[in-house]
Amino acid sequence: MRHKLVPLAIFLLPVTLQAQDDLLSLLGEDTSVILTTASFKATRVINSNSIENTAHGVLDFRISHRFGELSTGVEELYGLDQATIRLGLDYGVTDRLMVGVGRSSFQKTIDGFAKYKILRQCDQGCSMPITLSLAAGSSMTTLTADKVPWYADGRTDYFTHRLSYYFQLIAGRKFSENFTLQIMPGLVHRNLVKTTAEKNDVINIGGAGRYKLTKRLAINAEYFYVLPDQLAQPQTPTDLTYFNSFSLGFDIETGGHVFQLHCTNSAGMFERGYITETTGNWLDGDIRFGFNISRVFTVHDPKAKANKKVKEDTW
Repeated sequence: MRHKLVPLAIFLLPVTLQAQDDLLSLLGEDTSVILTTASFKATRVINSNSIENTAHGVLDFRISHRFGELSTGVEELYGLDQATIRLGLDYGVTDRLMVGVGRSSFQKTIDGFAKYKILRQCDQGCSMPITLSLAAGSSMTTLTADKVPWYADGRTDYFTHRLSYYFQLIAGRKFSENFTLQIMPGLVHRNLVKTTAEKNDVINIGGAGRYKLTKRLAINAEYFYVLPDQLAQPQTPTDLTYFNSFSLGFDIETGGHVFQLHCTNSAGMFERGYITETTGNWLDGDIRFGFNISRVFTVHDPKAKANKKVKEDTW
């Protein structure tokens, strides 16, 4: 019986090896290359995009919440009586490409975006030292015309006036198991601004970092610098003054959830909002406590599908 099994085993060995190669090919895996993972715990640092993407086939439901400013005092319970919220859905189309949509109570805005990983940092098998992503998106306010902040009296309400766009290059590196840093040059285009003194195209550059304190706890920070003479300057005491967005917070991971607790001077949670319309000043106590909650769901498992296909082809 053993002598009969030896030729059978020799015959099946190439088939088995071929099946393994097919599986790795279908999964797009190269066992000699190990990509860097967990540079950040979530696809957002706080407000801004991180170099992380939602995995292929995974849906991320995000709840983002900002209270009012601490400087409002005890009458508003130091901001707790006020709230701004964004609900979002992000999906991993592939391991490199993710898309997302969201709706914010801030100016009743709908936004959508896509983020693509051009380069991916790896720990072994290649010499790529950074992760490089390109993000692009659009937002639209649904406020009535009389409440849109950039509408002058008597201005015609065209649909295109409500649109804005952003383009952002995100370059980051995980320097160690604990420390990650990224830089984010970008452009926000606003179809309509209130005065000719404001620029439709707002050039900005952001920076963000993460330091891991424990296995499940990390501290994050992000800052966006808007180049001078692009946003409106106050002409009267009632005019708004705009500041650069700065946020500081903690990530807490608990199984399938990631809780992000933070303080920020921005009410908006989409790019036009927090980059070009931040009115809070940290030095004046215009700080908002907030949080993000992320819960992921596996909608499609490409590896399980590929594994099933290889087995069917093999047998």
